[in-house]
Amino acid sequence: MGPNRAHDGPMSDLRSPTETPLTVGMVMTPYPVVLGVDTPLDEVAERLAQNGITGAPVVDGDGFLVGVVSQTDLVRVAARLAAGQRSWSGFTARHVMTHEPITATASQPLVDAIRRLERYEIHRLVVVGDDGRTPIGIVSTSDLLPLLVDAADL
Repeated sequence: MGPNRAHDGPMSDLRSPTETPLTVGMVMTPYPVVLGVDTPLDEVAERLAQNGITGAPVVDGDGFLVGVVSQTDLVRVAARLAAGQRSWSGFTARHVMTHEPITATASQPLVDAIRRLERYEIHRLVVVGDDGRTPIGIVSTSDLLPLLVDAADL
């Protein structure tokens, strides 16, 4: 540990081996799977499973971010519908997505993104392009695990 790091906490100064502060772009998963607002829920579930992911950005017809849908969202709606003995036929991503998703930019310091994940108690941030509306990546808690393991080895 360098000087003063003991006071800052383990995540306050995440740096790569070259001592450059890590950015979101350095750890994000680029080219995220995106879902349209009118994607039927059975297709949402299938695409998440096929891609081995737990959530995805939802975009409008112009490709702009309008929400995020997760496996948890699907489980919640399935439980509600099952209680009323209804199927989710006819429901789409727009019906279950989280509106106003929390985002990050590729150039944002990673420590700021981690703080956002913690503050909003979420598992992923959609990384948006320079226009602030187009998804270009995802940074999730699973992207951070290798960094935590490396930090523990210090």
